[in-house]
This record gives sequence, C-alpha cells and structure tokens, in this order.
Amino acid sequence: MTSYQADVPPPIAPEELEPFDIGDLREIFPDLAEGEPLFLNRELTWLEFNRRVLHEAADERTPLLDRASFLAIFNSNLDEFYQKRVGGLKQQILTGLSRRSPDGLTPQEQLLAIRQMVLPMLNEQARIFEQDIKPRLEANNIRLLRWAELTEEQQQRARQYFFTNLFPVLTPLAVDPGHPFPFISNLSTSLGVMMRNPLLEAKRNRDDSDDSDADATLQFARVKMPQTLPRWVQLSTDAKAEGFVFVHLIDIIRHNLDSLFNGMDLREIEPFRITRNASVERDEEDAEDLLEMIEQELRDRRFAEVIRLEVDNDPQAPMNAFLAEELKLNDHDIYQMPGRLDYNDLWQIHKLDLPELKYTPWTPVAPAAFADADADIFSVIRNRDVLVHHPYESFAASVERFIAAAARDPKVMTIKCTLYRTAEDSPFIPELIRAAERGKQVVTLVELKARFDEERNVALAQKLEGAGVHVVYGLVGYKTHTKTALVVRQEPDGMRCYAHIGTGNYHSKTANLYTDLGLFTADTRLTADLINLFHHLTGRSARPQFNHLLVAPFNMRARFIEMIDREISHCQAWKDRGGDPADPDRPRIDAKMNSLEDRAICRKLYEASNAGVRINFFVRGFCCLRPGVPGLSENITVTSVIGRFLEHSRIYRFHNQGAAEYYMGSADWMYRNLSNRVECITPIYDKQLQARMQEILDIMNHDHRQAWDMNSDGTYTQRQLPEDNKDPYAAMGTHLALMDLTRREAALRREQAGR
Repeated sequence: MTSYQADVPPPIAPEELEPFDIGDLREIFPDLAEGEPLFLNRELTWLEFNRRVLHEAADERTPLLDRASFLAIFNSNLDEFYQKRVGGLKQQILTGLSRRSPDGLTPQEQLLAIRQMVLPMLNEQARIFEQDIKPRLEANNIRLLRWAELTEEQQQRARQYFFTNLFPVLTPLAVDPGHPFPFISNLSTSLGVMMRNPLLEAKRNRDDSDDSDADATLQFARVKMPQTLPRWVQLSTDAKAEGFVFVHLIDIIRHNLDSLFNGMDLREIEPFRITRNASVERDEEDAEDLLEMIEQELRDRRFAEVIRLEVDNDPQAPMNAFLAEELKLNDHDIYQMPGRLDYNDLWQIHKLDLPELKYTPWTPVAPAAFADADADIFSVIRNRDVLVHHPYESFAASVERFIAAAARDPKVMTIKCTLYRTAEDSPFIPELIRAAERGKQVVTLVELKARFDEERNVALAQKLEGAGVHVVYGLVGYKTHTKTALVVRQEPDGMRCYAHIGTGNYHSKTANLYTDLGLFTADTRLTADLINLFHHLTGRSARPQFNHLLVAPFNMRARFIEMIDREISHCQAWKDRGGDPADPDRPRIDAKMNSLEDRAICRKLYEASNAGVRINFFVRGFCCLRPGVPGLSENITVTSVIGRFLEHSRIYRFHNQGAAEYYMGSADWMYRNLSNRVECITPIYDKQLQARMQEILDIMNHDHRQAWDMNSDGTYTQRQLPEDNKDPYAAMGTHLALMDLTRREAALRREQAGR
C-alpha cells in the first residue's frame, strides 16, 4: 500500500486563509449595528442541531419506538461531539493555544458555554423518557422496569440470569496498594463500589481507632458492564401473554454485587461512564508508514485523556471525588445525569417486532433508467446521464449494480474508486476482489483517517491488497472525502469511461438511512476530469487542471467564489434595470448542505446579500452564518430539515440570469472541505436531471412538517402549517412527500408498461 506526496500546496491554516478582522468587515457592512457578531459559534450551533434531533423524540407525531431511537441518536451525537469537539478544545488548552473562535470566545469560555447549553438538554432528554416515552411504552405492553418494580418471580428470573450469564464473565477490579486503578475504556459503563472490610473495621474498633477517619478505610472497586450482552434483559417468557418485560443489566448486577464481593460491607454503589478524547492525531508528514501511524493513533486514542465523567442522579461524594482525582477531572467535567447514563441501549427496544409503533417501512424503488434488471447498464448510461436519489431509489439497483457489472463484464479493463466509509459486509469488497482475480486493474483509494472508522478501513485495505487490488491512501496531509468511481471499458470505437459521482459513501446500510444523490455518466467532459483526478490521487502528476469538475483543494473554492461574484454582478445589472424584489428572475443562490462554516464563503455571501442577491439555504447541521441580520444578511434564509432520514446530499444552484447552473457532490461549504480534503462536485448538464434537483429544493421549500427556520441568533423555529395551506406535501414533510412522489412515479411506469 502506498500514500503519495502529490504536487499540491500544504494545507492552509484557517487563520491564514480567513484572518479574523472585524474592522475590515465593518467597513464592508457599514449599516451593521455596533456589537453585532458576524459569525455564530460552531460548537454551539452544532448543539442547536442536536436540540432539533432531541425534539423528534418529544414530537408526538413521531412513532413511539422511533421517538425512543431519536433519544439514542441524540445520545450518540453528543458522545461524538465530546470526543471530537470538546476533546479538541481541551487539547488546545493543554498545548497552550488560546486562539479565539470567530465569535470571540476562548477555548475555556467555549467549554463553559457548552456545559451551560448541554445541561438543560440532558434534563429534557430525561423528562421525555421518564414522563412521556416510558409510560407510553408501558401502555403498549413494553415495560422497562427497575429492580424494585419487579415481582418476586421476576427478580428470581433476573438472579438466575445473573448467575448463568453474568457471574462467570464479570471481573471485579479492586483498587488498593496491590491493585492499581484499572484502565477504563472509552464510552464504557461501569459500576463503581466503595466498600469496607468488616474484619479490618473490627480490628480498628479494637484498637480504638479514631472514627473521624472512617472514610480512609473505604476501598474502591469497579465492575465493567459486559460489551457483548444485551443491556436490556427480557424477563417475560411469553410476550403475547405477558407483554415485553425488561430490566436493565446494570440493575441486575447492582442487586447481586454481594456475590462478587462476598463478606464485604458495600457502602456506595454508583454507575458511571467515561468519555476519552478522540482528537489525538499524529503528523503524517513525518510518518514513514501511514498504516503504522494510523495504528499507533488508534492505540493513542484508546489511552487518551478522559474528558467527561457521567454519574447517576444519586451522587456518591467519596466515590466521585476518588474518580475525579484518579481520572484528573475537574467539577465541570463531571455530569450528574438526571436520567439514564446512556440511551444508546434504546436501539435494542427499537428493534422489537412491533411495526405499528414505527415508521411505515420504505422499500427503495429501482430508478426508472435501471428498471430493466436485464438491460446492459453501460448502454443505459451511454445513452444519457442518470441521476439517482437515495434512499427513495434503490442503492442496490444502481450503485451496487454498476460496480458488480463492471467487475463481471469482460470488456471492462479498469475499475477505480474511493472508499471513505463502507459497511463491514459491503458487497463492493468481494466484487472488487473478484475483478482483480479476473485480471482487471482495480485501484481503490481507502481513506484510513475517516474518524471512528480507521480500524475498519485498515482491515479493509489489508484485505483488498491481499487479493491483488492496488490500494493507495491518496494525498499526504489531506483526507480523501470524494465519492467517485471510474470504469474503463473497451468498446468498438475505443476505450470509453463510465463514472459515478455521488454525495454519499459506498455504504449499503447508510444508503437506506441517508438522503444522497448520485450521477452516472459517460459524458467525456466529466470523465476526462475524473481521469485526471484519479491520476493525481494515485501518482505524482503535476498539479491537475479541471475544466468541468470542481475539485478541492484545487479549484473548488475559487470556482464557488467566482459564481457568487457572478450573481453579485448580475444583481447590480438587474437593479440598474429597475428589478422588482419579487421578480422570479431576481439573481439568487440556492444550496443544500450538511454544514456551513467557511468564513471566506460566509463573507462573500454577506456581500451578495448586501448586493441584493436572494440566498436560500438548507443546512441540516450547524451553520455559522447569521441569516436575516439588518445591514448584513437581510436576503439570506437558512432552513434545517430533520426527520426519519438524515439529510446528506449537497446541491448548489446559481440563477445565472435564468440559465441556471446546478451542481452536486461530496463537499459542504466548510473550511475543511474546501481546503483540507479531496472533494468532488460535478455540474449537472441534463435539463431533466436539473428539473429533478429543483423538485427536491421546491419540496423542501414548502415543507411545514420537518422544516426549522434559523433565526439570526442561531436558534431555530419549527414551521407550523397554516390552516389555509392545501398543499398535501407541505403537511407530509420532505421525506414522506418524496416517498409518495417516488411511489406514484413507479406506479405510473408500471401502468404504462402494462398497456
């Protein structure tokens, strides 16, 4: 395996590219009120996104078991936030960096603001579960009981489960002069126990020891929850007769601890959970072997500093003080949880076979162009470009079929693709291996640095290389985030290239949960650029030229800024003609992305807004740009759509005096995407495909079910459906509307085919 140092400039630090100079911006926006911040804090706006996720758990319109799953999603989102973002802030403090955020906060001030914002959300999470979801589950014969709520018979079943399944695998670890404080793995839940030895107590009493020193005789022990066993233990033997009766693993262990610490006096028992810093990274510029560096980074992360301690709502002062001292934490790092320590285990409850309590299942439809499973997929793509929209349209019938056809077609000479994240049981891997075994040249760029997927990707790279696939890591210093595949096929008129350019990973499971777009094309304008991109990723070519694709870190930022400047220029001409603000031909920019943070882009958007350009954005996650601020961004609106699918596709539309240009691809408007990653955005030339993209934007624009409008202070207001609104898709929301539209179009095709 190889990583290549290509001819690209070194990554630019954000402060070099985007100097934080409020004065300059005040001159550009003289009407901006004094003291108005220009940008919102990235960390706090991300927490606002997670607040919207939490609302899905509170919303009674969400099916009950899916409400429970949103509590788990909120929990896992917060876990990742603390590992990456809070860990990064703590790393800054540790290394002596005190660079302020764009809104002027120091790392210490951001940590305090994060805690102040998170604590009320944790209270709300607990309230939703205890007072709302849990009683409703019980009303549907799903009882999540505490030990004290179990009948004697149920307690006996739980004890039997303990001695059969738990007692042999549990490993109590005591801390004393002969036993050091144990290693505690990241995001693991444990039971802490403070205990006394009655024999030593009796000896001390005989020796007339001073009772004021009693705490000095307390000993700590830790019992880790087994990772491989279900967190909720079902006690009902006949679900139809008894319903579903569960007790938590922690409760079972807690009430049987005397068998683990036989003869000891257990004084304090408390569950706790730790979070470690995941922002540990090494300098790959100095690494002789990137694989070895990643493996070492994973080891470092396993032993990284603890940054958060979660304890239950019944504080045990001596134990918490002991844990804080051993883990080197301060009071602000300790979170006394008002409810459960970890709601991720609610996924187990969500999996119950109770379809009436979940979203109506959705089966992706085969794209119209690929509806004939026996047709030659290359002929279809050669005839015209094909745009697919997941999960409404089938990933298996499009992307998987494309790769499988390429692997099996004897006319295919070469397959090249990028893999950022993929499933462990991905169908792509065996197909790529078979292709290599058939003598095809197969090149796969595996991104080892995909956060939290490094270990899987290392194993994947080794498996592919062992089968004869040429595996590369791409450009040193840059993550390869682009989602592209290139197939070279020998045809009567010579070699022809076929490509897939997408917004999402080659991941069969997330393709059913994330909304993504993919373009299949044999257009030589696009495939020629893609050939250059792959040559650059795998070789040492000179800095490539891209005539049609927007590729970061090369031309993407400059091209986007050029197109924004073009709208500004068009808007000035439009105003000179006496343009009406309500005119549909008013210059405008529409975009859909996951996150918006790049300060250079934001400043240019503020400039466009001041020039009169209408700017309408859909940003699912965090947004550091402030919409609707007088003198700065009156013409900018930002909307977030949250629901059963995770909005992941990126769409960019520029009005261009009525000759609208549409783009889609892997990059958000974030500094890292535009400057520190390899990304690919493709233009969409086909008018019918442009119309499909516009349809997506229009449906989201009319959404009054899942849409949240961003306020200038960074908060959000959920849209409410007006009584006089007769648009059924507005009431359905984006996801149901697109499902309904896809279903209707498929039914119409079947009807036409049957005539």
